[in-house]
Amino acid sequence: MSMVKWFVLVSLGAILLSGCVHEPVRHLASDASLISPGASTKTDVLTYLGDPDERQETEAGAERWLYYEEHLSTAQRTLYVGRWFGPQSVSRIIVTFDGEMVTDIQYNASETGEFERERDKAGKE
Repeated sequence: MSMVKWFVLVSLGAILLSGCVHEPVRHLASDASLISPGASTKTDVLTYLGDPDERQETEAGAERWLYYEEHLSTAQRTLYVGRWFGPQSVSRIIVTFDGEMVTDIQYNASETGEFERERDKAGKE
């Protein structure tokens, strides 16, 4: 086998295998069920979900913690070319606190573009 053919085969194999590498995934849909408004505390939320991806203060003085999870297909996870394969979906949990106590929890999932519009709107509240 010539050196060029060997190089092409190894390169193609590396590109294909790079789609198999990914970061650990949160399971927000099931994790949301572990938190109960009026019963769970910040410590409970940190235990079940870890550090939030984003923290917000509302005008009313409440604190919100936001958690995000991206859902990507195998094609979307492929190194370099994955971004060309359709829209990704995103799940999120919004946990609202009054002091140390959870007062509200919301879970939703949406396409990326829809999520970005909602995120901008929530940041303006």
